[in-house]
Amino acid sequence: MRPVDLARLLFLAALWGSSFIFLRAAAPYLGTVPSAFFRVSLGMLGLLAVVLSLRVPLRFHGKLRHALLLGVLSSAAPFLMYAFAAQRLPAGYSAIFNAMTPLMGVLIGALCFGERATLARLAGVCVGLMGVAVLTQAGPVAVEARMLAGVGACLVATLCYALGGFMTRRWITERGGLDNRLMALGSQVGAVLALLPFMLHASLGDAPPGWLDAPLNAWLAMLGLGLLCTSYAYIVFFRLLADIGPLKATTVTFIIPIFGVLWDWLIFDEPVTLAHLGSTGLIAVALWLVLRGSPQVAAASAAAERKD
Repeated sequence: MRPVDLARLLFLAALWGSSFIFLRAAAPYLGTVPSAFFRVSLGMLGLLAVVLSLRVPLRFHGKLRHALLLGVLSSAAPFLMYAFAAQRLPAGYSAIFNAMTPLMGVLIGALCFGERATLARLAGVCVGLMGVAVLTQAGPVAVEARMLAGVGACLVATLCYALGGFMTRRWITERGGLDNRLMALGSQVGAVLALLPFMLHASLGDAPPGWLDAPLNAWLAMLGLGLLCTSYAYIVFFRLLADIGPLKATTVTFIIPIFGVLWDWLIFDEPVTLAHLGSTGLIAVALWLVLRGSPQVAAASAAAERKD
């Protein structure tokens, strides 16, 4: 990997790691549904500006409906879950649990899509769940119903991401593909449409909605979340996909928890404990087992190397 590609990879991990900080700063003031809605709305507007400025033809080749549905799975639902969790957990927790996405993919693939569950992959899932248990039981946040609800929301979000990955392959990739920028834009439009009824329900009533009284720092955090961590992050990720391939690009998953915990410590002064380090280490080992421990992945990696 070239130094410039490594720099982009680290920058992307830092950017996505900061998304949990922005969300923690915004969600307690805006609420769960408004946080998710404004995030996807700003992401949609940012991506639309990119698509129009680059003069990308708005041709979805019959895949617009699927792109919209994928937005529900890959953006609307998980963003709701993380906004809910941000009001109950430190940002570092959410960042660490987010790394469970490939492990949830093993379970979803084996149960629903006929994927082969190798011994290495199953071991990876078990080790990853041990990492979740370590942080939940030994971390600085007391184990109570509110905290467990936040942990559950993070895991539901990773299930949504994993399912969205498989449905992207079935609906988009296996049918000739779609420009990644249009895919991202279509998914954000779908997420906005899915969350709009809930946003209207949460905002219409006798009293003015609480998010109208949110302080300036919450709105600035939301701008960072929508424009930097969604729109701009997509641009960086697409460049990485083109330059180093999807398999190498997935290594960003290993690094995001490190930055999530680091930003949480620097900005919110959350303690970094042995539970954080142990959980991150276990999930990193689990990811290595899942991504490197099967013949299929090894063969795909070799093929990707030949293309580089």
